[in-house]
Amino acid sequence: MAKETVLIIDYGSGNLRSAAKSFEKVISDETRDCDVLISDKPEDILKATRLVLPGQGAFPDCMKNLQNTPGMTEALNERVIKDGMPFLGICVGMQLMATRGLEHGACAGLNWIEGEVVPIMPNNPDLKIPHMGWNELQFSGNGTPQDNRHFVLRSTNLSENYYFVHSFMFQCTYNHHYLAMTNYGGEIPAVIGRDNMIGTQFHPEKSHNAGLKLLSNFLDWKP
Repeated sequence: MAKETVLIIDYGSGNLRSAAKSFEKVISDETRDCDVLISDKPEDILKATRLVLPGQGAFPDCMKNLQNTPGMTEALNERVIKDGMPFLGICVGMQLMATRGLEHGACAGLNWIEGEVVPIMPNNPDLKIPHMGWNELQFSGNGTPQDNRHFVLRSTNLSENYYFVHSFMFQCTYNHHYLAMTNYGGEIPAVIGRDNMIGTQFHPEKSHNAGLKLLSNFLDWKP
């Protein structure tokens, strides 16, 4: 079997080193035969076996950076959409999968999962924006058997918390693209996905052991 390569995509928008270090820890702890690479080169995307798109900042700025990295969106579409490579989007990297974002006006996204990135509007005026801090994940009825959860979320413990920091959320067109929610003055999508793509609104690389378990599951995932 060919050696796995996890590629952290460098497009000038994201905490790349933190994400890479978290994957490196999982690989080391579990003695996996896997490399982690940070790169802005489309040719590395074409050679990798798993892709991770982090993201920090405003949706239009991140999308512009992605589009201005020569050959990046073309390589991503080829490997993720055409070839079905396992893909993980983190925070704004998850949001970029949307049809469009509405931060600072409408901006087209990658349109991999239908929906819009819209402002969080909590029903409690005491809750501050951005939504920042630790929250639990919620599944359908909060009693969803683990066997029925997405593979990457199969070992999630309902008492575990994940670290969020965001002002906008991914509003999917179709409910089956929601894989997990959290609550912050109402339901907020925490994990979305379809086919070979999954995205987390929270930062697994900042979520301690719960986040590392999720990254480990992503490395095992064979969509």
